[in-house]
Amino acid sequence: MNEDKQDWKREMKLKLLERQSEAKVVRKVVMISLAVFIAIVIITAAAGYFYISSSLKPVDADSEETVKVEIPMGSGVTMISNILEENGIIKNALIFKYYVKFNNEANFQAGNYNLSPSMSLDEIIDTIKSGKVAETYKITIPEGRDLEEIADVIADKLGLKSKEILKVMNDKKFIKSMMDLYPNLLTDEILAEDIRYPLEGYLYPATYSFYEEDPTVESVLSTMIKKTDEVIAKYKEAMGEDWTVHELLTMASLIEEEATEQADRDKISAVFQNRMKIDMPLQTDPTVLYALGEHKDRVTYKDLKVVSPYNLYLNKGLTPGPISNAGETSISAALNPADIKDLYFLATPEGEVLFNETLEEHNKDKAKHITNN
Repeated sequence: MNEDKQDWKREMKLKLLERQSEAKVVRKVVMISLAVFIAIVIITAAAGYFYISSSLKPVDADSEETVKVEIPMGSGVTMISNILEENGIIKNALIFKYYVKFNNEANFQAGNYNLSPSMSLDEIIDTIKSGKVAETYKITIPEGRDLEEIADVIADKLGLKSKEILKVMNDKKFIKSMMDLYPNLLTDEILAEDIRYPLEGYLYPATYSFYEEDPTVESVLSTMIKKTDEVIAKYKEAMGEDWTVHELLTMASLIEEEATEQADRDKISAVFQNRMKIDMPLQTDPTVLYALGEHKDRVTYKDLKVVSPYNLYLNKGLTPGPISNAGETSISAALNPADIKDLYFLATPEGEVLFNETLEEHNKDKAKHITNN
């Protein structure tokens, strides 16, 4: 009986040892599994964090590429997100979508936009919300171009003929509408009998962006006239009663045509105004070329005799109107001539402009720099 009891105890002890061993294995397995699970969670969370963090950054912060992206009318956030990802502007459409929703962004505008892979999500969102769509046409008008040359530039950009542009430029109905819109800029002086082109001098030289698919000639011209009005408005006080807008733009155009990169426009302005004070003809070659309707490198003595109110070798004072479209530098120079007594200036072949008080000094410079070349 005692032996049976001892056997039972031994058996129970063995079973207990087995259970303890099994429990240790289970705990070990549980601990390992838990550790693996936690590691997976941490790795997944870290990967997710870095993925989301990366997706919130620009596709290529150093990119200088610009992509024209169209956002159609009625596009929702999902469609916009997909369009941006397809065009390489964002890394992940889903992340962008939730970023937009998280920040409560809305009111996106349809249109064509110039976007870059270097833009941040906030910059992309602000651009599409702003409605500042990509320009369809960019037209650059250099300083000193006359109206016919500007017509050529516009025609080339819009795919039209120059004569079509000139027709609008000279259209009485269009001119009247501009006079009504900008009465302080466009006065009856532009309609004087001797004026060749009423809008000559009033198309401000600058770079213009147009966002319509097919901007009209009228909208292009009115934009340029508006710019001139804005520039002139800054000088209204300086003009006082000494200048009309027409006279100022006429003088500015003469300065613009005579100036070189090295020339001091305020000195050229002074020479012209000094001559006018003593009733001396301005005798400026660009007016002769304008009278001839030609662009030449050199004016001949025969050219100087062309009968035209624009020829300031034959006529005193200013031309009937501007002979080109001047920039702000020449407009400012017209109002702020240098404090000099010179009556002559000479542009050398090297681009330098020499100023003299007397004809004798002027002729010496002319013989040295022009006649001997």
